[in-house]
Amino acid sequence: MSRVRIRRAAAAAVAALALTTLPTAAHAAAAPGAGVSARHHHQQQQQQAETIRQIVLQGAVNVRDLGGYPTWTGGQVRQGLVYRSDALGKLTDADVTTVSGLGLTKVVDFRIPTEVQYDGADRLPSGLSPTARPVSDLGLYGTLVAAIGSGDPVAQEQMLGGGRAEAYMRDIYRTFVTSPENRAQFAATLRELADGRQGPVLYHCTSGKDRTGWMSYVLLRALAVPEDTAERDYLASNTFRAAYDARVRAGLKQSGRMQNPDLLIPLQEVRQDYLDSATAQLEADYGSFYGYLTQGLGLDLRALAKLQSKLVR
Repeated sequence: MSRVRIRRAAAAAVAALALTTLPTAAHAAAAPGAGVSARHHHQQQQQQAETIRQIVLQGAVNVRDLGGYPTWTGGQVRQGLVYRSDALGKLTDADVTTVSGLGLTKVVDFRIPTEVQYDGADRLPSGLSPTARPVSDLGLYGTLVAAIGSGDPVAQEQMLGGGRAEAYMRDIYRTFVTSPENRAQFAATLRELADGRQGPVLYHCTSGKDRTGWMSYVLLRALAVPEDTAERDYLASNTFRAAYDARVRAGLKQSGRMQNPDLLIPLQEVRQDYLDSATAQLEADYGSFYGYLTQGLGLDLRALAKLQSKLVR
């Protein structure tokens, strides 16, 4: 990239990031037109944003192309470059063929080794191997295995009931911001996504909703996608996972391993409250989303400009 293009992209990145920190009312003022026309433009953008591009597979339920979202700077996130998903260890042969058609050059796995051990390694097209980039779940997976494995309803209630599961999730989200190791994994992924030599990338965790959800939220906001749109993308995991998660709960009850499988719902879902825990933490630690990107993740203006240049058209 030439110096002139870097400077222009950097200016766009700064403008975009400034816009993402403005309150909602300021967003409306910054949109083209005024009054009714501005509201109409905003509604059109929202309608566009609601179109989530799912990749339909049999062995994974939360696979999506992150492209297509409009930005406040008048651009649109490019399609076919960034994918988010749940674990890929149960893909069918037909699924592998579908994934092969995405032209992926890298798959990043945010799962910890215990998760890979229990759920299995990714099943990928020939020539493609996952890059292990574990992000801590604060022991949630192990706790869940222990709770279900005990078959003891009293122990399960003590572990997960009374708001404890929700509190656990909020703590996990805060560590996305506070843990240097976690920040390093997210930052490395963003740098790869900004690399003009890097082809299409898919990143995932187990359910494709928490670590993957935070990564996607951060990426979209860094690209100047409106905050409420990034939140909708995050919350959409509930829609994609609902039927599968309900079957899991029904199976646990039928097998006798859990008398009250609804204890798992706070762990299976994404919630605005969880996301708010992370964003409140980044504001407390870094003052703003931009501060989190630059100080917390160590991304300089050149990296942010390259991200914009590559992923926004």
